[in-house]
Amino acid sequence: MAHSHDHAHHHDHDHGHHHGHGHGHGHGGHVHAPASFGRAFAVGIALNTGFVAVEAIYGVLAGSMALVADAGHNLSDVLGLLIAWSAAVLSARPPSARFTYGLKSSSILAALANAALLMVALGAITLETFRRLADPQPIATGPVMIVAAIGIAINTATALMFMGGRHHDINLRGAFLHMAGDAAVSAGVVAAAFVIRLTHAWWIDPAVSLAIVALIGWSTWGLARDALHMGLLGVPAGISEERVRTFLGKQAGVTAVHDLHIWPMSTTETALTAHLVIPAGHPGDAFLHRLADALDHDFGIGHATVQIEIDEHAHNCALISEKVV
Repeated sequence: MAHSHDHAHHHDHDHGHHHGHGHGHGHGGHVHAPASFGRAFAVGIALNTGFVAVEAIYGVLAGSMALVADAGHNLSDVLGLLIAWSAAVLSARPPSARFTYGLKSSSILAALANAALLMVALGAITLETFRRLADPQPIATGPVMIVAAIGIAINTATALMFMGGRHHDINLRGAFLHMAGDAAVSAGVVAAAFVIRLTHAWWIDPAVSLAIVALIGWSTWGLARDALHMGLLGVPAGISEERVRTFLGKQAGVTAVHDLHIWPMSTTETALTAHLVIPAGHPGDAFLHRLADALDHDFGIGHATVQIEIDEHAHNCALISEKVV
């Protein structure tokens, strides 16, 4: 039996009983955060797509590998923004009979795809940069400085649009980091072009390109690691499995906790399932409501499903061992 009702705030809470002693509780958490950034995504993608084309063309015309690397950096971010935006839209789709969680986990796949894409872009730019280092070519510093300066303005403006959501969602954090990083990279390109203009040391251009590649690689590694952790259903960062287990064990009447699982449903939402042994008998729906609210408030776990077991001596639960899933 399942029913849904409004529970103190506007999110839907779904309550479902199983085995006569189960209770599920879930709500949207921060799922709406990415949707509100739709305009930021649209503006960011439009501005940066146009700029990538300009930067790549001028990079080739001016003979600047640093500018081409910066264009590659910006292109990877445009693709990253597209992936993150589509994931935000897909995550908001309602559950279906086939996808009972909806398409929430598409945001995790998006973060993984974004990281993989960046690695490919890095490889291509690195190869060309080493070729240039071996044979430095003169570059037209004037156009390089002007184009890179435009890049600073565009990337700073885009980064500011994503600033508010960066603490809630790995994809928004990725968008913010990329844009902020791009602004810094463009500033580096301007500075390098200025030094080259004064010294005619052409090798500085590919050297700056390598520095850009190293910078993107460093930030991409962090994004890839976090996304892989989520993809493997690891306990989300900021949640301690040990603290959650202790919290459940301290609830009134609970003598044992087993089959505890905590995993990310998306880049913003967390789910939990657990079996609680309560020999005194089923504590009632009010207990389960309070427990679900506390898990949401204290740990940010918005979709908790708890199964109550009465007989602590029966040991007939197949999932009692922590080595069994």
